[in-house]
Amino acid sequence: MIRTLDLVLRVIIIAIFSVLVGCVVWQVVSRYVLGTPSTVTDELARFLFMWLALIGGAYTLGQRRHLAIDFLTGALKGRAKTLSEGLILVIVALFAILVMIKGGWALAAKTLASGQVTPALQIPMAWVYGAIPFAGLVMLIYCGHFLAELARHGAQDKPDAPVGGPLD
Repeated sequence: MIRTLDLVLRVIIIAIFSVLVGCVVWQVVSRYVLGTPSTVTDELARFLFMWLALIGGAYTLGQRRHLAIDFLTGALKGRAKTLSEGLILVIVALFAILVMIKGGWALAAKTLASGQVTPALQIPMAWVYGAIPFAGLVMLIYCGHFLAELARHGAQDKPDAPVGGPLD
């Protein structure tokens, strides 16, 4: 299931990024070559960037490549390390549930109920804000998966290596 989620998120991120690049290129061409900036691509680029950042952040959590201050957890061994990593995952999951899913859903529902639409695209703002609970749900799924792994295998001692792998 996690591999499928990873694949789906990669496809979504690549698609959003591709459309975002197209929007920005068209924005530059329409502004500086044609002399009339496109308001539609400007607005679309802003919303796509928000979706890209939120979904990309959730995906990065799932790849365990997110920013982390792990000097305390890195110094621990055995059961203490497992408990520390478990506590961190529970805190991240609570954030995802309370702030992103519950709060994001409330924000999207409130804007949907108010009938608020985007100025240029004329789509409901709830669709734009939908990125927040979606990313929160993805983060929650990854936290659940990591907690299950932690319960099965305990914390794994991994040597520190740069994100791209060891330097040669």
